[in-house]
Amino acid sequence: MIRYITSMFILSATLICAQSPTNELTLENTIQQAKRTSPDAQTARHSFRSEYWNYKYFQANYLPSLTLSSDPYLNRAINKVTMSDGTVKFVEQNLLSTDLALTLTQNILWTGGSLFVETDVQRMDMLNDKVTSWQTSPITVGYRQSLFGYNSLKWDKRIEPIRYREARKNYVETLELVAARATNMFFALAVAQSNYDIASFNYATADTLYRFAQGRYSIGTITENEMLQLEINKLTEETKQINARIEVDDCMQNLRSYLGIQDDVELKVLVDEQVPDFIVNLPEALALARQNSPDILNMQRRKLQSESSVAQAKANAGLKADVYLRFGLTQTGSKLKQAYENPLEQQYVTLGLSLPILDWGRGKGRVRVARSQRDLVYTQVDQDKTDFELNIRKLVKQFNLQAQRVKIAACTDETAQRRHDVARRLYILGKSTILDLNASISEKDSARRAYINTLHNYWSLYYTLRSITLYDFEHNTEIVTNIDELIK
Repeated sequence: MIRYITSMFILSATLICAQSPTNELTLENTIQQAKRTSPDAQTARHSFRSEYWNYKYFQANYLPSLTLSSDPYLNRAINKVTMSDGTVKFVEQNLLSTDLALTLTQNILWTGGSLFVETDVQRMDMLNDKVTSWQTSPITVGYRQSLFGYNSLKWDKRIEPIRYREARKNYVETLELVAARATNMFFALAVAQSNYDIASFNYATADTLYRFAQGRYSIGTITENEMLQLEINKLTEETKQINARIEVDDCMQNLRSYLGIQDDVELKVLVDEQVPDFIVNLPEALALARQNSPDILNMQRRKLQSESSVAQAKANAGLKADVYLRFGLTQTGSKLKQAYENPLEQQYVTLGLSLPILDWGRGKGRVRVARSQRDLVYTQVDQDKTDFELNIRKLVKQFNLQAQRVKIAACTDETAQRRHDVARRLYILGKSTILDLNASISEKDSARRAYINTLHNYWSLYYTLRSITLYDFEHNTEIVTNIDELIK
């Protein structure tokens, strides 16, 4: 009964595979589709767009801005008003105020202040008395400045361009990591399909040998123990075939999901057994990694941000002074034209000072914490840089040996297959034992799996090395992307 159910399962799976459309994938087109439609690639695109517009916002801080503003209001109430003789009365007020101001502002990088030029006009309507008055300021020039304070404009000018370059390189790096992950899924399905092919072949072989043994047992040329061993082999291979099919379906579903394939299509991966055979020069790889890797820019940015935090803590702990200057012309009149005739000068200057006298060491403590954090960041960056270079050295050495490993694994696979063919013929001729046959099957299967795993390791190392250096060593070109296409 169990064998009947098993046979029906295999038959059903075979029929389903035969009826489903099959999509053949090579490693190259798997990677290209993953770079277009995978969740990781789409997340990388959205993250870069966010960083791009943050960078545009940062750049706009150093450009002049022109603002039109208005703050009209209607006041109908009884208010307490101080009269000219010093008395206070409750007076009914009914007025409408309208105004319009045009302001041109420019931030100053080296000082952290802002310069502005403004022109404005205001109209006041006393609705009860039907009286209208105007006030104008044809031109006003002003300047705001925080003395001894933290200059965020200067620090942002040093940090934000590095952050943007890091974001660009992060995007390219992420696409190469997408390629590495797609490679892992591609070869996971390749291994599963290979295991299924091996299991199907072994099952067919075991079934043939079992039927052949039944004839030999009937004439007494083999023992009952040997025939039972062959029956166990057949049942074992049948179970392996079922398990292999389940593994294929799981890996196929994972790859379909990652590639964004919604249809329930049968995927068949085609493994190219040829790999590029070239050697990566270690000093060149180190130089390219230092030049192109976003990790290096990340280290620079972290150091600058720690220095910025120290500067901010120092500025907040000591003397603070704010200066506001405004000079211009102003005039009033009952009509708009009169409010622009013979304008009068106006000046307004304020200086705000703040000096902590007794803060129980809070300011000094913040400075020391910021310095400690800065020193910690420098230590971590030095360690990260050391680990970064050691990782590159390790990857390059492993990759330079991997092509030779592929060749050895291919030869081993071919030899193991030939040995199995010989062992099977010898067993059929009665010149070998079942133990020799089982050993040859195990060696054949292990050699095939090892060969595919070696190919997997080669391509995984290849794309990992590309992601760190952002360089295509096979074609000797830098890996770049079209930024204009991303921000549309």
